[in-house]
Formats: sequence, structure tokens, C-alpha cells
Amino acid sequence: KMADRLPSEFDVVVIGTGLPESIVAAACSRSGQRVLHLDSRSYYGGNWASFSFSGLLSWIKENQEKADTSEESEAWKELLLENEEGIPLSKKDKTIQHVEEFCYASQDSVEDVEEAGALPKLSASVTPVPREVVEEACATTEEEHFPLEGRSSGDKGGETSPESPAGSNAECAGDSVEVPSLGEEHSGNITSDQSVSGMENNESASITDATAEPKQITYPQIVKEGRRFNIDLTSKLLYSRGLLIDLLIKSNVSRYAEFKNVTRILAFREGRVEQVPCSRADVFNSKQLTMVEKRMLMRFLTFCLDYEEHPDEYQAQKDCKFSDYLKTQKLTPNLQHFILHSIAMVSEADSCTIDGLKATQKFLQCLGRYGNTPFLFPLYGQGEIPQCFCRMCAVFGGIYCLHHSVQCLVVDKETRRCKAIIDHFGQRINANYFVVEDSYLSEKTCRNVRYRQISRAILITDQSILKTDSDQQISILTVPPVDPGQPAVCVIELCSSARTCMKDTYLVHLTCSSIKTAKEDLEPVVLQLFTTGTETVSESESTGSGVQKPQILWSVYFNMRDSSGVDKTSYDSLPPNVYVCSGPDGALGNDCAVRQGEAIFQEMFPSEEFCPPPPNPEDIIYDGDGTQPEDPGFSNESEAKPETLSEKSSEETEEHPEA
Repeated sequence: KMADRLPSEFDVVVIGTGLPESIVAAACSRSGQRVLHLDSRSYYGGNWASFSFSGLLSWIKENQEKADTSEESEAWKELLLENEEGIPLSKKDKTIQHVEEFCYASQDSVEDVEEAGALPKLSASVTPVPREVVEEACATTEEEHFPLEGRSSGDKGGETSPESPAGSNAECAGDSVEVPSLGEEHSGNITSDQSVSGMENNESASITDATAEPKQITYPQIVKEGRRFNIDLTSKLLYSRGLLIDLLIKSNVSRYAEFKNVTRILAFREGRVEQVPCSRADVFNSKQLTMVEKRMLMRFLTFCLDYEEHPDEYQAQKDCKFSDYLKTQKLTPNLQHFILHSIAMVSEADSCTIDGLKATQKFLQCLGRYGNTPFLFPLYGQGEIPQCFCRMCAVFGGIYCLHHSVQCLVVDKETRRCKAIIDHFGQRINANYFVVEDSYLSEKTCRNVRYRQISRAILITDQSILKTDSDQQISILTVPPVDPGQPAVCVIELCSSARTCMKDTYLVHLTCSSIKTAKEDLEPVVLQLFTTGTETVSESESTGSGVQKPQILWSVYFNMRDSSGVDKTSYDSLPPNVYVCSGPDGALGNDCAVRQGEAIFQEMFPSEEFCPPPPNPEDIIYDGDGTQPEDPGFSNESEAKPETLSEKSSEETEEHPEA
């Protein structure tokens, strides 16, 4: 229970802490607006969140339970005035369906196993755990249990207890991993294996014999090392010249996160997984391509970089399928497959020539900015990114309340504008603008909306899908559809140095557009790439190349609602000053969330700049007695160290992100 009531007047109220909402909240707070940011969940991120293993198990249990069909309380109606009406918000998240969990690892003595170093779970009425206690607990865990890897994955927002400060993992961990600033393009790879301050050496035996047998990992080990896992609900990567990277650099929010290069682009062809050469050096060093193929590929990629300047080369086929266009370009079937599925990564059935050329150009433009692939991955998972923007909002005065639900939006009958919310305490909070994540809207409000679905699978495996001399690889693989009309499946494999899984395991994310349930959509691809350990030896080893397939230790399948691309007019009777943010979309990058956040901000405040660079501390003029407050953690000086947010604004009544 909250000790003090919230202030009752704000400029903007944001409901939901997913990526688009967090971007809007940060932009509004940065422009001087009074922001209240609420989430009914006990963790940051919504469907963009990352969980420890125990946190994910709690999330699975919560989403497997049947929805409460009992009538929701309408006591808020008594709080409305005569000239007001209410738009009720939903209390039950219905965006996740068909959750199916499977365990294939040995489960001996599982009853007594507890997550190492986990803080005791407290009830929602207890005072939040002091930051010093969290830091001490993390330090103890590191010293006693994790001497080699230098950083604990912590009790992130994924823990179901609201008192576990979301993102505390990044603060408890020390500075064992130093990654150059995102803006420092000329200082080398942002997260190349050499630039991550000896990360590979700290991983203890990261360079392994490719023929070595994988270690036997049991389920109790996974549970005990559960805080090593940071498991994303939505699987995405950051294009190195994408909108999100540009925004992180411009706003200096990048200082709150660390990134690692995706090290390999893979292809799946004729039953085999193989590495795709991307850069010029990769192409000419490739042993998979003949000399003629190397010249063909380089010529085509060079054309794609500035294809707009050579319209004669593609105008005749601009409306045909990109796959058909590639057949006219004197490319071997091998090269056509690489370009279509691993470089352009577009649909064979639906994408036209222009779409394919644009996607190939984007891929090539992103090469070399921070490494030899176009992609970056945030250490500790995608769930760190919304928390980074929440932290920026808090730094500039935003107030955060998790586990704080809203009963309804209050609408003035005459003006048809939303004027306030009523929270679960019955408190009325007034504001000028309201931003609501789609999952909070009631079925009545969304009755005319047609949603798409995303099929997701998350696997913990014992070895990589393509073993090399290094076991610390982050890989992306697109598996083309077996049958026409089926979606391609995007596979992202993460290693322990990405701080997403325990040592000697890999975390694998599979994503595609839904046709049926997630298990029905993705299991055929899973069985092509992995073994469950229940097949016969001949089945599990027949990968087409005689190489033993990785074994799945644990897996979960689920369908997630894709609310992107829904027009605001599809929602029933929403006031003009209520803006809706979507959940994660099915695309690999984050451009949709950034565009949405910027569009909503510009509609609310057309004369304000969107997330401008923060001022240098020495340029700030302070009011009052001239005493300078602590550095808020923003500075354009590359040598400046990020500050922690242990101090709260006197206005803040609940915890805010520490990530």
C-alpha cells in the first residue's frame, strides 16, 4: 500500500512501460512536461520485458491460468461527476495465448533447488528493498558463486516481486564489461570480441575444441543459475544505423546500456546451417563460394548500395517478386538463397523487387559501423532498452509507479476530451494528455480491432547450431518456409557472454507470423535444428552433414498479440487526447516503436524537439541558492561515468528504474 498519495496534477499520464510508451515518457519529461508513468505489472517492459529463469516460470504460470471471468468492480462510477463518463480499462492482460512449456533436461532432485542469491520475495505491502541491500546481495552472490564471469544477471524486473528493483543487475555487477559509447564510430567495434575488455577471456574457456562433447546440464542447475538468464519475451536486434540506435545516441540514453555485436549471419540450406559472408573481406575469404560466385556477389551488392542511381537495372521488374528478380541477375542458386533469406531477409512470397533492394541496401549500410555484421544486441537482453528510457524520464522528473493499476479514463461529456484517470485507490489524477498501451484497453474499446499474432519459442540448449572454434557467438538465422504461404522463421541464438544465459548453455529465440499456435508453427523448424534427446541416435544425428544437433534442455512456446499498425480510428470512442501505443511487432528491428513514440510526441507537442541531447552539466543554470544538485547521469563527455539513480526526486513516491 502506498504511504503517500500521488500528486493529482500532471501534464502527461503514461500507462504501460513498453518501449513505445517509455520513449514517449522520456521525450515528454525531457521537454519539461510533468510525467506520471504507471504500470499495473510488477516489472518494467510489458511484453518487451526480460526475465530471470524463475521470473519467466512465474510469467508462464500467470499466463497459463484461465482469465478471471468474474465481473470487474465498477465502484469508480460513483466517483464520476454529472458531466463525466468513464472508459473502463482492462485488468487482465489477454495478449498472450497458447503457452506450452517443456523440459527435456534431467530433473533429479528438483524439489529442493532454489535460485542462487535470489532475494526473498516480499508481499506488495512491504517497503521496497533498499538499494544498498540489493547491491550487497549481488556482491555476495558474485564473490561466492560467480567468480569467473564477473557480473550477475540479477533480480531484474522479471522477478514477480515488485520490490526487486528492475534492472538492478546492471548496477550490482560492477564494471567488468566496458563497451565504447555508441557514438564512437571511429574507435572500432562497439562490442567486438577484442573491445569488450577481455570479455572472451573472462568467460573461461570461451575458445573450445569444436569436437568437444557438450557438458551435461540438468534442470536443477538451470534453476540454481536462474539469475544468469535474461530471457526476452520479444526477440529483436538493433540495426547499427536504425532509428533506435540513432535515438539512443542523440538523447545520450546509450550511456545506460551496453551492447555486443551479433557475430554471425547464418543460412539454412539443404538441411545444413552455414555462415553467410557479409563484408568484402568475408566474401573473399569464404571457402563456400567459388571465385566466380565471389565476383557475382560483390557486383550485385555494390549495385544494391546505390540502386536508386541505376533505375534501368530494375525498372522492368520493379513490381515482380524479389526472388524472381534475383533469378535474372546472373546469380547462382546458392547466392540467391543467401541474398533473399540472410541479407535482405524478406518474404519469398510477398516481397517485390523494390522491397528486396531496400532491405539489402539497409543491411549493407549498417555493415562496419560497429562491427562486421549490421546488428547489435543489448547485454542483459532487449528488456534493458525500455528501462533506459524510463531512467531518462525519471532523471528529468518523471514519477514511476509499478503494480499500480488504473480503473478508468474520465471523459468530459461536452468536450469529449479525457480529463483524468481514477486509479485502484480511487484517486483522481488530472492531466492534459494520456498515453495507453493497447493491452490496457477493454474488449469493448477494441471490439472492431483486428489483431495479428506472433508465434514465439524460447529454447535453452547445450551447444550452438553451428559449432566453431569459439563458443561465444551471437547468431541470426532465417529458416525459409518449407511450403508456399508459410512464414519464414527468424532464429536468434545468444551465448553466455551476452549475459542472457548460464555458462555452457545457449538461449535460442524463434519468431514468425502466426498461422496456427506457436508450437504448431515453430516445432517443425525446431526439430530440423535441434534434438529433444528423446529421439534415437540415428534421428538426432542426421542433420544432413553428419554433425550432432544441439539438445534442447528446456523450451516454451506462446503466441503474442501484434497490435502494431492498428489505426486509432479502429478503437471505439477514444477521446482525441488519448494515444495508443502498440505492443511488440514481428519485425526484427525496433523502427516501428521509435516512429510511434515520435509521432505521438509530435502530435502532443508539435513545437518541441523530440529527445534533444541533454545539456552539459556546466551549462546548466540552477535556480535557488545556487547549490548544484548531483549530476543526473547525463553528459556529452565521453569520459564521464554514468551515475546511479539512488537519489529520488522529492516528488517521487514509488520506485523508478535503476537500469
